[in-house]
Amino acid sequence: MAKNKKYGDFRINDFVVYPAHGVGKITTVETQEIAGTEMELFVILFEKDKMTLRVPTAKATAVGMRNLSSPEEIAKAMKTLKGRARVKRAMWSRRAQEYEQKINSGDLMSIAEVVRDLHRNDEEREQSYSERQLYEAALERLTREVAAVDATDEGVAGEKVVGILVSRGS
Repeated sequence: MAKNKKYGDFRINDFVVYPAHGVGKITTVETQEIAGTEMELFVILFEKDKMTLRVPTAKATAVGMRNLSSPEEIAKAMKTLKGRARVKRAMWSRRAQEYEQKINSGDLMSIAEVVRDLHRNDEEREQSYSERQLYEAALERLTREVAAVDATDEGVAGEKVVGILVSRGS
């Protein structure tokens, strides 16, 4: 199979964003028989999670799989992080549900909004366990995509993101 063959918007060895799991790498395309039908599947490796996902090539965009954001989109997300946190007055359970939906949407700007809204500086009130879990999930998704786009490691990308968050408070 040709290494650079395109399947819609995607190629083998491309990094892609799968909404529910974040950044993964298309390692190959394989054909499997499922329920008596031959299907072409992207095999996506999520190295950090030690997980492999198979997505039908015909349904990839329909399930929300997308290519990495452009450097311009990353810059817009970083600008979003600099803004003031917008915390709605709704009950926590409803806000948590909205944050979870934004994180799992795979949309970089929505994830950046969650990181911005849930970030706490040292002198601010402490986060609840569930707030911290959502914050860390959103931060991890954001830093993985920033790292993949900037071709750097997650530590460097994490420092960049947290640096922006900390600087807005001063």
